[in-house]
Amino acid sequence: MAWFKKEKYPISKKVKVPEGLWVKCDGCKEIIYRKEVDKNLQVCPKCNYHFRISALKRIQLLIDEGSFKEIGSSLTSLDPLNFKDHVPYKDRLKEAQKKSSIKEAAIAGEALIDGSRVAIVVLDFAFMGGSMGSVVGEKVALTAERALDEALPLISITSSGGARMQEGILSLMQMAKTSAAIGRFKTGSMPYISILADPTFGGVTASFAMLGDIIIAEPKSLIGFAGPRVIEQTIKQQLPDGFQRAEFLLQHGMIDMVVTRKEMKQTILKLLSLIHGNPRAKT
Repeated sequence: MAWFKKEKYPISKKVKVPEGLWVKCDGCKEIIYRKEVDKNLQVCPKCNYHFRISALKRIQLLIDEGSFKEIGSSLTSLDPLNFKDHVPYKDRLKEAQKKSSIKEAAIAGEALIDGSRVAIVVLDFAFMGGSMGSVVGEKVALTAERALDEALPLISITSSGGARMQEGILSLMQMAKTSAAIGRFKTGSMPYISILADPTFGGVTASFAMLGDIIIAEPKSLIGFAGPRVIEQTIKQQLPDGFQRAEFLLQHGMIDMVVTRKEMKQTILKLLSLIHGNPRAKT
């Protein structure tokens, strides 16, 4: 009769898992302990997928602590066209500033890398997709001018969807402006190192990002001008798999190196040493 007797078992309590403890990798789709990713510089320990990181974080990973002196920190975008789609441009700017905790899509400045002075400008995808408007173009130009005047190596790190449509022709003119600024910088003797992160597209790719003396990309970064669907519709041909990934571009001579985030700082130091002797700053 014991077979038919209903036994009473204690009801187990649900265990609450704190939010943000795990993260899903966009590369291998595995669920990974967030602290492992953080320790690995925001790189998946299973498949080497490089997560997107902020401009401030990229700067911290490269430069000597406490050495960064920002250029153009007070610059903010205006709304010259009084642009409005679903949301007014002014509101989009405020939302982006709140979301990213920075004033604009680019952070620029002068810093030390292992004691050597450099000028650096970094785009942040979290601010309106890292789009290049008038302020971003101005910061790139100011940084290039400072690098030329002070005889500093110039480094750019890009993560961008391209020109910012809310500023119309003014954003497109930044392609010419930044390209001209890099051209003036190259009249000097210092190298320009361009680092392409995921993704780098549109007017940024078509201007200063691809003008580096050395062009480096993070692994598996998407790099191009237009998206694959637009290209296929234009040329009426099937594109090869991964044709806009960093590794494909390296094989076809569009970039010079693919370097992991862990090795980026040492690679830059080695390049500066080979190209220009990497002179240390006087302290």
